[in-house]
This record gives sequence, structure tokens and C-alpha cells, in this order.
Amino acid sequence: MLIRNFSLLALLIFTACGTREEQLTRKADKIHESILTVDTHCDTPMDFRDPEFDMGVRHEDGCVDFPRMKEGGLHSEFFAVFTGQGPRNDSAFAKVHNDALLIFNAIHKNVEKNSDVAELVYSADDAYRTWKNGKIAAFIGVENGYPIGLDITKIKQYYDLGARYITLCHSRNNDICDSSNDPAGPESNGLSDFGRQVVKEMNSLGMMVDVSHMSDKSFFDVMDISKAPVIASHSSSRALCCNPRNLTDDMLLALKANGGVIQICILSAYLKTMEPNPEMETKLNELRVKYGDYDTISSEVRKNQMREEFRGIRKKYEKLATVSDIVDHIDHVVQVIGIDYVGIGTDFDGGGGVDGCKNAAEVKNITIELLRRGYSKKEIEKIWSGNIMRVLRQVEKAAEKA
Repeated sequence: MLIRNFSLLALLIFTACGTREEQLTRKADKIHESILTVDTHCDTPMDFRDPEFDMGVRHEDGCVDFPRMKEGGLHSEFFAVFTGQGPRNDSAFAKVHNDALLIFNAIHKNVEKNSDVAELVYSADDAYRTWKNGKIAAFIGVENGYPIGLDITKIKQYYDLGARYITLCHSRNNDICDSSNDPAGPESNGLSDFGRQVVKEMNSLGMMVDVSHMSDKSFFDVMDISKAPVIASHSSSRALCCNPRNLTDDMLLALKANGGVIQICILSAYLKTMEPNPEMETKLNELRVKYGDYDTISSEVRKNQMREEFRGIRKKYEKLATVSDIVDHIDHVVQVIGIDYVGIGTDFDGGGGVDGCKNAAEVKNITIELLRRGYSKKEIEKIWSGNIMRVLRQVEKAAEKA
């Protein structure tokens, strides 16, 4: 009799758990049907240079395409015009500027080719209108201010092409500011004089200043001079993962004072301190020896060869963080500075992706975990879109007043 009662109890517990998970899934589905969802950073345009690549087709490789965005309930994406850091001279600036223009053009063409399901957008109002019309809202961001060179007029050119933020640097120092990851250490001790001009010009145009990838000193320099809220388009919390790419609690407090927002990056190395992975490190080192530094190899080699090999190594050897780790970072930001200053920037196709959320089709799992932890629909809406759209609107208004 005792065994029978225990079996019945176990069955009831199992059924209740299953019902609870089903309830969370259904609730997440309804939330994604009723709110705008925005991811502020993906590197999928590195694939767009291939004329055969079509965002309207579901791909098995990579992380983002329009069918998987629809499947996951992801309504808006900031597509990155990414250029790796290279030499800093006139000929190099001319080449990287041309590279950036080619990526802009590729984004425009890919969206236009799929105009029945997606539309390029330029403002918060555009994003909401496009979503309500049943289409995906495609924003553009520039990752790395390197293509600007020393020509401030390039910023307006990129703005006119649709860019609504610029990540001021990448993994190396440039003429704008110091990077958080340059092995050579600081060069300008934060923002350069030219970098200060860049921030002011972006403020005047209504373009969001993105502080991801910057050194701590560069970050605080931006806080000191920006007249509008700023974003960290794909960064996480250093208190939970001690990576120089992440923001400290002091930086979070400064971001709150500025009115900005941190978009949690779901790349494993920015979410948790991973156990040593010698097999993957060996393979990645072999890849570096084979091709050279990622920031200095040609875009064609990076696109056609290194990128696919890199993806293969990650798929086979990488030990990933989890959706729970993502929400740990969201929890921490909420505890330190509040619900109004956090969002999501996946870094899909740039290394982003965890167990349970490896591509755009799985982003609803983040919402399910937020629900599991007691976040309300209103709070989830702020995380998925409300906060970043507030910042974009405030940046637009600040430019109107300038």
C-alpha cells in the first residue's frame, strides 16, 4: 500500500511539473504575441556578403534568419555592420569604409528581397508600426568605429544609411577610444580628443552611443560628455563573470544615472567563468596560426573559410552557459540599478548562444525562465523592448533639442 501511494504521489508531482512547464510555455507564447521583442546585436550580416545567402530561408547553420525569428517570437533585430580593427592610415581607412558600405548595401538588399516579411526601420515608432503590421523590424548598428577613420562626416553618412548606433571600438584600440581587450594596453587613456567629437556628433544626430567593448576609462569618459542616454548593446555583469568586456557595478550605477541600458550578451564567456577547455583552446590556436589574427585577415578569408571552421570548432568542443545564466545577469542588474535599465543583445552569429538558446528560434526560452523567476509581463516587456526603445526615443529627442 505504501509503495502504491508513493507511486501515485510521484505521478501527481510529475504531472504537476509538466503542467507548470506547459503553462509557462503557453504564457510565454501569449507574451511574445502581445509585446515587441528586440535583440540589439547580431553579426549575421557577415554572411550577407555571400549573394546566395537569403535571410528569408531557414538555415541549419548560423543563428538568425527571418523564419527562425518568426518561430521564436523575435520581432526586431539590430544587424551589425562589423569591421575588425586593422591598420590606421589613409589607405586602410578608405578600404574599411568601403567594406562597411558593402555590408550596409548587403543588409538593405537582403531586407528588400524579403519585403513581404521584413522592413528596414529607423526609429522606435517605425519598429512598433512594423511589428503591428506583422513584419520583422530590421535595425542597423555599426560595430567598431574604425571605418570612421578620422573623418567625422562618415557618421552622418552611416546614419543616413540607417545606422542607429555605433559601438565605438572592438577588440583593439582605435582613433576614437581604448578597447577593453587590447593586449597592448591603453593608448588614449580613454576617449581621444577625436572620440569626444564622435560622441558629440552622434548626440547631435540622434544616434545611440554604444559602450560595449570599451575600456573602463573610455566608458566613464563617455558618461561624462554624452548629452543623451547610451547603450551597452551586448555586455553582461562583471560581478558575475570577471571579463573585462563586462560592466562593473560602478559602471552599472553610472549607466543608470545616464539613463542608459545594458543589453545582456548571451555569449558564454561573458556569462560565467567556464572550466578550462584545453581541447577547444588547442583547436582555436591552430586556427589562429593557420589564418592569423581575426582582426587583420581579409574579410573574404574570414567569411569563406575561417568563419565556418570556427563555427565547427565551437559546435564540437565548446562548453556552453545556460538560459539560467542569462537570467542570473538580468537579475543582478535589476537588483543593482532596477528593471528600467536592462535588455537583451544576443551577439548571435558573433559567438552568442547558450544551451537552450542557440539561435533566434529559441529566444522564447529566456522569457520562460523570466516567468519561472516571477517576472511580470510588464517587466518582461521592459526587458525585451521597453527599455531600449525608451533610450532610442530619448536619444532622438535630445538630437531635436541640440
